[in-house]
Amino acid sequence: MAGISKKRKEALSKMDATKLYSLEEASALVKEITTTKNDSTVDIAVRLGVDPRKANQMVRGVVTLPHGTGKDVKVLALVTPDKEQEAKDAGADYAGLDEYIEKIKGGWTDVDVIVTMPSVMGKIGPLGRVLGPRGLMPNPKTGTVTMDVAKAVTEVKAGKIDFKVDKYGIVHASVGKVSFDGKKINENSKELLNTLLRLKPSAAKGTYIKSISMSSTMSPGIAIDAKSI
Repeated sequence: MAGISKKRKEALSKMDATKLYSLEEASALVKEITTTKNDSTVDIAVRLGVDPRKANQMVRGVVTLPHGTGKDVKVLALVTPDKEQEAKDAGADYAGLDEYIEKIKGGWTDVDVIVTMPSVMGKIGPLGRVLGPRGLMPNPKTGTVTMDVAKAVTEVKAGKIDFKVDKYGIVHASVGKVSFDGKKINENSKELLNTLLRLKPSAAKGTYIKSISMSSTMSPGIAIDAKSI
């Protein structure tokens, strides 16, 4: 059995594995127990009391983090020529249509979010096999299929993220970087959790938020007291 590394021991010594921390405490502690040299991403995992196999208990939504994600999000706008400049002015890294559709067919997916228009979804639909597994397929429910392309691009660049409960009933989302101060991590996390609370399905019975864990890349998970949210 592999031993625990020196850095892992150091991280574990700074936290109490038996304690449920407040969101504010966890947001400060995650910075202390992160030992990677790079600017690690801070993630939250929320276990919900829902059955995602049932359509009336599916939890999916979008949230704009007040302090952004800390990540330089690459945005592709698949739009008609008259919308290209509008998308670029709003901050899109790439804008066009047919040339990018052909690139995607060839396996190119070097973007984080794709924004498009309702009128061109017919061309994009066949790309589902490539985009779907990578979570890149535009969707009206997440605001990435819209006539207001500029607004959609601006929001994504500003920190808008979408989330969806997985088959195990867990929502995973990034809420910032370790370089953020604890207050910003706390406020981003709170915004996500408040959004999840607003999206509670009426069909979900019993405890809705069962557990919450915060971690950064390679760090131990910090258990958060769900009752305090």
